[in-house]
Amino acid sequence: MSPLPDAAARLLILRHAPLARPGLAGRRDVEADCSDGAALDWARTALDGAGTHWSSPALRCRQTCAALGLAPEWHADLWEQDFGAWEEPGAIVPDLGPLPPEQLARQRPPGGESFLDMAARVQPLLDRARGTVAIVAHAGTVRAALALAVGPAALSFSVAPLSLTILSRSPAGWAVEAVNRVAPQVARPVAP
Repeated sequence: MSPLPDAAARLLILRHAPLARPGLAGRRDVEADCSDGAALDWARTALDGAGTHWSSPALRCRQTCAALGLAPEWHADLWEQDFGAWEEPGAIVPDLGPLPPEQLARQRPPGGESFLDMAARVQPLLDRARGTVAIVAHAGTVRAALALAVGPAALSFSVAPLSLTILSRSPAGWAVEAVNRVAPQVARPVAP
């Protein structure tokens, strides 16, 4: 890879390992399941070569970083979107219907933040990136990064646990290199 100009950046954004207990975590500090050694090995290799490592300070991200052997800079701005009352145990996330991305991005859960609020928190940090930066964070953080290139349409992207999304910045702006790249599945022999 050729050297990057001063303002150039390449973001290698890895979503944390799966939640130990499925559900909407948002700003709750819940544990990750870091038991998939093959996926973690793939992720470790995918992040290799980054000159800087950043992470959300969420427990699930700290656990993922530990499993990857990373000692990142912790950045609170990388936290997941605050879903407010929707994160409370037993809460049901309402069906918002078929909203266009621009309207969905403005929806603010009771006591929480909208996608646009979260993007306004995340994007200034990403804009300060220089060189190749590996980031361990959340699905919402990945979408906020994608919004740098595609706007609110970023809400339409799937972001699996331990998936890699890559963005690059040149003088022309942000570009998406890859989204939701996951470890290859290993074929297991079928018993006779």
